[in-house]
Amino acid sequence: MSQQHPGPDGQYPSQPYVPEGPGSYQSPPGQGPGGTYPPQPDGYPPQPPVPPVKKKSWFARHKILTVLGAIVLVIILANVLGGGGSDDPDAGGTADDQGQNENSEGADSTAGEDESPAQGETDAEPADAEPEPDAPGIGDPARDGQFEFVVSEIETGVEQIGSEFLNTEAQGQFVLVHLSVTNIGNEAQHFFDSDQTMLDTEGREHSADSEAGIYLEDNDTLLNEINPGNTLEGVIVFDIPADATPAELELHDSAFSGGVTIALQ
Repeated sequence: MSQQHPGPDGQYPSQPYVPEGPGSYQSPPGQGPGGTYPPQPDGYPPQPPVPPVKKKSWFARHKILTVLGAIVLVIILANVLGGGGSDDPDAGGTADDQGQNENSEGADSTAGEDESPAQGETDAEPADAEPEPDAPGIGDPARDGQFEFVVSEIETGVEQIGSEFLNTEAQGQFVLVHLSVTNIGNEAQHFFDSDQTMLDTEGREHSADSEAGIYLEDNDTLLNEINPGNTLEGVIVFDIPADATPAELELHDSAFSGGVTIALQ
């Protein structure tokens, strides 16, 4: 055990805390048990005071809940301040206002009845309305795109076409459309019989029978190029039911044109 010596003032310094028993914890110099400082000897600077730990408020520790609560509160206040109105626009009026509304409604209904047409009157077309022009028929020129068509003759009820050795028979009946096609444009244009259609009196649409048209001699309507100013003459063959009656032709200068209708009746 070391011998202590008196300090400058002749006083012996206080003894540091030494725990008893082996293995026990020894506090750091200048700190006693329980975190308290023992009296300091003279000549040592005083220890600074330990600042107290500030405890945060509940709102600071729960920021998310605080924000949500504020939003809910704003919604509730908005509903309370904005409520109380009626969905019926006439509910807030006085008895006089309601009576005036009923009178105005009755006047409107009476005016509507007066403006309605008298019984027995019909919405007739104006006298100066022009009737729609009739579709061109057999012998009339009809134009679509760069082509001008003239149908000269229609043969119906044909059962077989071709020669004695090379021929074909109709599934129903062949209808032969004799026509001329003139190129009225400024460029060469191809004519295809497959672009043309026939409608019967029941509204059914029939396509041209190009295979049957091969058996006709000097038939140039299958596929031919027509130069500007030239005219092609030939026959378009249709195979329609035996009991069908041709009603209209739809002729086109190409597969994508609007087409022109020719009446066959």
